[in-house]
Amino acid sequence: MLVVMREDVSEDQVAAVVARLERDQLSVHRSDGGARVVLGVNGTREIDPRTIEMLEGVHEVLQVREPYRLASRSFRAADTVITLASGPAEGLRLGGDEVVVVAGPCSAESRDQVARTAAACHRGGAKLYRGGAFKPRSSPYSFQGLGEEGLAMLRDAAREEGMALVTEVMDAAQIELIERYADILQVGARNMQNFTLLKELGRTRTPVLLKRGISATIEEWLLSAEYILAGGNEQVILCERGIRTFESATRNTLDISAIPVVKQMSHLPVFVDPSHGTGRRDKVAAMARAAVAAGADGLLIEVHHDPDHALSDGPQSLHPAQFEQLMAELRIIAPAIGRSICVETERRSGWGR
Repeated sequence: MLVVMREDVSEDQVAAVVARLERDQLSVHRSDGGARVVLGVNGTREIDPRTIEMLEGVHEVLQVREPYRLASRSFRAADTVITLASGPAEGLRLGGDEVVVVAGPCSAESRDQVARTAAACHRGGAKLYRGGAFKPRSSPYSFQGLGEEGLAMLRDAAREEGMALVTEVMDAAQIELIERYADILQVGARNMQNFTLLKELGRTRTPVLLKRGISATIEEWLLSAEYILAGGNEQVILCERGIRTFESATRNTLDISAIPVVKQMSHLPVFVDPSHGTGRRDKVAAMARAAVAAGADGLLIEVHHDPDHALSDGPQSLHPAQFEQLMAELRIIAPAIGRSICVETERRSGWGR
């Protein structure tokens, strides 16, 4: 249920309502995004809404039909904008007017590889660097990543180019380690319904990029986001990366329609990964352009300085020149829908060293 406070409500009145709800063993999440304070209330205990409506400062109590209460537009009408609070991209806004591009290799392979690729991504206009150190692969014989050594490589390369780092966490036990290196924690498609992991990520205050599962409905995707939000971490970014259908021409079917659908249902930022969505280098640019036109807040693009010799996902990784060409095209598309892309910021090479 949602408790909508009066426009002239005082902080003491809000505190009194919160205390009343928590006394009934209900969890309360406050939103100040609009003209009124809204309290999202969750819990298993039944409570008569009329008893809350009678409290001072309360305007009305609404029953929320969506099971994803905190992720819904009913809870927060305004778009959530996540601002990076620290690191080389401090102050960067995710979900705002700028379409933010995250680029980098599928995985860290060597210090030279991550450094050369990071330089190419920064040159093209990426604000965040992506790459995996722990890789969930379908085959146990495929390259599994370099672990903490890979994390250090990725962090150093990102810092050298003044970019924040996005990398995947596969298990709750890895969170503490990866938070020492990364600015955003990515939950991969295979872990979208790893509820133990999601609950632990809800206890962190590091932004989380949540990818859609390969067979997940939009509602299931939003319910997974709800686990993180319910834990108190409001910094959740949704990422459409393609779903499994009967079509075999591409690796997955990139659901571009999910962008406007989710935008209507939820206030959370929506990113799109056309690299995994298609699995083909020659299809990535077209789908990236379509995603921006459809209203995506950001893109995840796989780039490799030598993709033909990549240890993982080489066929879907762009060459640096292809990435630069794509970014030039996106700079034309974004303003047509009232957005910007690759806004120039001061390069802070060697940040944190």
